[in-house]
This record gives sequence, structure tokens and C-alpha cells, in this order.
Amino acid sequence: MDAVSVAVQKGRIDLAEETRRAAPGGDAGAVVTFAGYCRDEGGRLRALEIEHYPGMAERAIRMIAEEATRRWPVLGLRCIHRYGMIGPGEEIVFVACASVHRQAAFEAASFVMDFMKSKAPFWKREHLADGTTGGWVEAKDTDDLAADRWHRL
Repeated sequence: MDAVSVAVQKGRIDLAEETRRAAPGGDAGAVVTFAGYCRDEGGRLRALEIEHYPGMAERAIRMIAEEATRRWPVLGLRCIHRYGMIGPGEEIVFVACASVHRQAAFEAASFVMDFMKSKAPFWKREHLADGTTGGWVEAKDTDDLAADRWHRL
């Protein structure tokens, strides 16, 4: 079985089920998970619209995840990113990383999130509570800086 599983989907993410699926069998000593959520931005946001380039987004995430399995002793790695209209409080992204030891699981999960945030082809647009549609959200320099730290390690 492939240690890496990637999905780009419209529907909600079952966090408990996906965590369980990240570590089949009894070899894992740790499973580290991360779930990123849509914020309401102080009541200003009605929804976040996320678009992606089908096929390319999955390939980019898989490449990132496979790099993590080369750097750390990963037993299982699940990456899910949603697209479509996502309301405040709903999950946008999920990463679960299983390893024999916790430090490898933490580092691999952090690596994947840093690169998914800066390198996976997704675009976000705000839909505001007042009924208007905002512009497309610009990438943040801090996301690139977070990914850049892995080049120095």
C-alpha cells in the first residue's frame, strides 16, 4: 500500500476517519494531525471560495508529501484539501502523518503544510457577510518564508 494518500474534494472532511486511515496496522507510535479552518474574520466573512486546477493540485500535493516520506520515516501520510464555498468554522485542509516516533511525524506534517500553503495551486476569494464578493486573496510572504526554512535544514 502506498504510504501517501492525497485528495482534493468539495465535501467536508471526516477528521476522525481520516486520522484513523493515516495509521493502518499497529506500527505507528505517533500520528500527528493538522486541520486548517475557515475563519469568520471578526464576522466579516460569509464564505471563502476556493478554486483549484484539477489534476495539477493533486500532483503538487503528492510531490510535497512524497518528499516528506523521503526526509522522514513516515508510515502513512494523508493530505486532503477542499475546494468550493467553505463557511466559517468548516475545515479547509487536513494533514495526518504517522511514524514510529513523534518527532518525525511532527516534522513531516509541518513540512507538508508549509509547502501546501505556498506551492499547491489553489486560489481563494472572500464572500463577505454584507453580500458582496471581495477580491482574490493574495499569497502572504510569511507562507513563503515558512517553506523556505526547510531548504536550510
